[in-house]
Amino acid sequence: MSVQPIRLFGDPVLRTPAELVVDFDKELRRLVADLTDTMREQEGAGLAAPQIGVGLRVFTFDVDDVLGHLINPVLHFPDGEEQDGPEGCLSIPGLHFDTKRRQNVVASGFNEYGDPAQVTGEGLLARCVQHETDHLDGVLFVDRLDPEARKNAMKAIREAPWYDPAAPPVVKVSPHASGPFGL
Repeated sequence: MSVQPIRLFGDPVLRTPAELVVDFDKELRRLVADLTDTMREQEGAGLAAPQIGVGLRVFTFDVDDVLGHLINPVLHFPDGEEQDGPEGCLSIPGLHFDTKRRQNVVASGFNEYGDPAQVTGEGLLARCVQHETDHLDGVLFVDRLDPEARKNAMKAIREAPWYDPAAPPVVKVSPHASGPFGL
């Protein structure tokens, strides 16, 4: 178990869809522990494996004293209720932008031992689960912003002290564009 470096906006791994986990072994449990340690060290609400350079469908979360992880998540939305509020990302440090998400989510997947697991969340936990699942699809929260907000976000990213002009930003259209939050 150890804290890993966070990949920042512009790193291609953040734009690459993650692979399904097929081996629920010691290495996977080490990845979950590393994600948890790194998330806590960085004081994040969630962290997806691609954010530490691992292309597997795994994320951890720590929201409102609920600590956990989910592997190979599939999201279901029990209703159409929405929320709109500030969202940030450890891979886009120090910047927050209002982002629309669903208010309620049920995420099904597996735990680190391959047992079925489910996370039911509302509000911040629902936002976190959706955000981290997007990471597994190569989508960043700025991709969900309306065109004007996205333009402003990209300007703020280019002006951020951590931004690397050698790794130019790429904006990706959300694969969920046909859904209620497609832009």
